[in-house]
Amino acid sequence: MAPTHPAPSGVPSGVLVLAATPIGQVGDAPPRLAEELAGADVVAAEDTRRLKRLTTDLGVTIAGRIVSYFEGNESARTPVLLEALLAGDRVLLVTDAGMPSVSDPGYRLVAAAVEHDVRVTAVPGPSAVLTALALSGLPVDRFCFEGFLPRKAGERSRRLADLADEQRTMVFFEAPHRTEAALAAMAEAFGGDRAAAVCRELTKTHEEVRRGPLADLVAWAAEGVRGEVTIVVAGAAPVAEVGSDPASLLAAVGDLEAAGLPRKEAIVDVARRAGVPKREVYNLVHGGGGGA
Repeated sequence: MAPTHPAPSGVPSGVLVLAATPIGQVGDAPPRLAEELAGADVVAAEDTRRLKRLTTDLGVTIAGRIVSYFEGNESARTPVLLEALLAGDRVLLVTDAGMPSVSDPGYRLVAAAVEHDVRVTAVPGPSAVLTALALSGLPVDRFCFEGFLPRKAGERSRRLADLADEQRTMVFFEAPHRTEAALAAMAEAFGGDRAAAVCRELTKTHEEVRRGPLADLVAWAAEGVRGEVTIVVAGAAPVAEVGSDPASLLAAVGDLEAAGLPRKEAIVDVARRAGVPKREVYNLVHGGGGGA
């Protein structure tokens, strides 16, 4: 558990700095990153080997203490870093690529720092989420980030089913060897004609952005996918409202059935859009006011 005591009397609390790191080209590193790496009292890194490569590329020497901070030790290491912050240290947190806390370690430490009134700031920089979103060609005025989907097929399908009516553009991370399965599950949940984009190796030499209907992207991914993958999927089209009078309800169910939706699902959908009980629509369709 995180310490609950305040900073020692007369000792100002330190500062937690979340620093974005390049997602591909080292030249994309913000200038402040080098300054923070050189000046931090403690540098917490998701992978200390990658940190060493980064500092070599940037020509930076870290004078402070380096500690590992990754998913496997995040819970245990957070109190240690909090103690350093309460003692007045400037703690810099970096992950393998992009911004800490975004599908990477960082949230627990930020929450602990905030709880103890420790200042938290950031060095903004590269983000795979925003880069993929901008390159996708899909609407960017409203979007949501869903991170990695569950690895198990059943859990993944349930997660996507919950997102079937999401009208905002959705952004996902995915492992290359699971990309085909993820796209296939999306096509099943959202429809094969839903527009999407697969962004691979962003900012790197072999950067590739594939755009098209989900069904086409599934076929493309079947040939194999390599590298870091970000998937962007268009949101669902706005659902038209349905009048609550019997004629409107019956007509709406009929339209959905004609489009190929099973009657049971059509009844549920129409009831939801009309704001009436499912039983009312069911009774109308099954003899209570017309219908087959």
